[in-house]
Parts: sequence; C-alpha cells; structure tokens
Amino acid sequence: MAKGQVLVIACGAIARELVRIRDLNGWDHVRFQCLPAKLHNTPELIPGAVREMIERKRADYDALFVAYADCGTAGALDRALEGTGVERIPGAHCYEFFAGSEVFFDLADEEPGSFYLTDFLARHFDRLVFRGLGLDRHPELAPSYFSNYRRVVYLAQTGSQRLRDLAASHAERLGLDFVYRYLGDEPLAGLLRPVLGSPPTATENDSPNEQSTAT
Repeated sequence: MAKGQVLVIACGAIARELVRIRDLNGWDHVRFQCLPAKLHNTPELIPGAVREMIERKRADYDALFVAYADCGTAGALDRALEGTGVERIPGAHCYEFFAGSEVFFDLADEEPGSFYLTDFLARHFDRLVFRGLGLDRHPELAPSYFSNYRRVVYLAQTGSQRLRDLAASHAERLGLDFVYRYLGDEPLAGLLRPVLGSPPTATENDSPNEQSTAT
C-alpha cells in the first residue's frame, strides 16, 4: 500500500491542469490514474469505468478521489460512488469547476446559447468535436448541431495566445461569436484543496465504507 498517498481517478481531459495544480501546491502525496478523455462521447460508460478503477486501486492507497463532475451521466456517477466512501468534484461538468459556479451560471444566464471550450477542447477540437460529430464527413449537418448556439465561450486555464487564436478560429468556423475568459487554475484548485491539501491518515483505509478523501 502507498502509505499516506491519495490516488485521484481523473478524466484525461483535465490531466494537465491536475498535474499543474498538484505541483504548484507541493502535494507530493497525490498520484493520478487517468481514464480516456473520449469517454465524454459516451458518458454512460463513465460510471462503470470509474467504479472499476476504484475497485482495482482501493487497496493500494490510503484514500481515493474522483476528478470528474457529473459529466453528462445524469446522476449515474454519483450512484456508482454510493457506498465506496469516495468523493468527486462537485458540479455538473468541467466548465462549471473550471470557471467556478458563480461565474459559469452568470455566463449561462447572459447567453444560454453558449458553446464552451477549455484549453483541452481548444487543442483537440477537430478530433473530439468536428470529427467526433461526423462533420468532417457531413459538414451539412453543422447548422443542425449548432443552430441553437450564439457564441463560443473559451474558458482559458492558461494565457496561451496560440490557444486563444485557435479557439477563435473554431468559433469562426462554426459561424458563432467569440468570447474569451481567462480564469486560470484557481477555481478548480480551490475545490481540490480541502480534499487533497494534506496527506490522509492511516485510519482512512480501515474499511471501504469508512474511506474518506478529506483530512
């Protein structure tokens, strides 16, 4: 067993941000096990994949934590976590925890027809969105997919001008307005500090139902 260590079972789409937050905060007791980002195209598979990883890794660490929001599982992820003693990041999706709930809901109220991008999605837009929706083969479907959207909102975790330009080009490609919001890592880091900020105590792994990610 990795004494005093926490394993974070994470979505691969936020791996860079998680590693950066860990390193900046000096959380040497935190390790990551990432699941494929492409699971977001089939969110019904996320709960089973997370639960399977919990069962595989539980005995190897003093505590586990899940770095997913609900992520389109319609409550199924929370049901999969019931009885495990393992917590997840609060919120409906990564846009909420990257922006912070207050900022995200303000943006959503301002324009409900917003299509959101993160650093990861800006970088992998062609693979996950354009080709993922089959628009490379059937570009005529784009108006159907995006007819209810008015703008692309890029929630930036870094200040990369290259990614900002890339995100703007995606908005232009879709014929939508472009909004840039630099938010950094702090909204997500603030959610992680209470559960990852200190090593777990040895008693936290006494039994599966008593396991806790908080210290």
